[in-house]
Amino acid sequence: MTICIFASSSSRINIEYAKAASELGILLARAEMDVIYGGGGIGLMGKLADSVIETGGRITGVIPGFMKEEGWDHPKVSEMIITPDMGERKKQMFARADAVVTLPGGVGTLEELTEAITLKQLGLFKGSIIILNTLDFYRSFIDFLDHMIEGRFLRFEHKGMWQIAATPVEVMDYLAKNEVWIHDPRSIAKI
Repeated sequence: MTICIFASSSSRINIEYAKAASELGILLARAEMDVIYGGGGIGLMGKLADSVIETGGRITGVIPGFMKEEGWDHPKVSEMIITPDMGERKKQMFARADAVVTLPGGVGTLEELTEAITLKQLGLFKGSIIILNTLDFYRSFIDFLDHMIEGRFLRFEHKGMWQIAATPVEVMDYLAKNEVWIHDPRSIAKI
């Protein structure tokens, strides 16, 4: 199973986020799950990659050429796919992933998460989408999704597209279940 991880590149954040990223990397490596991520060497991306590598796991980075030129890639990730732009980066990651796990992050991470939800809503991505809600980071976002459902911008059934995990151990529990959301998402895509 290949797990796509979306996560922050910021290093100026609460250490608890870094601990959770490292713990998740260790758990994924021990479970012999392949990891594909944005290729970064700092922030939560870097912590995750470090822990996967140090635990003997398999990790693939996908990074746009301009980011590699800036030196933002992880120097110890042996398989690094270079893309021409951000859109192709996500396309490559989704194409190789069986599930998506989103850690705390900024607008880039949020954009990746919402694209995953959109693709799943349209039946273009079938895997699990798990939000690692460390320190209740995503509370406002989760509330906003609920607000969309209450306002009928999403159906109540769409709430089943994602799972919320408080800890890396809960992420692994959801990955082990790997439940299918709905067999024909397009049948309810039209609101």
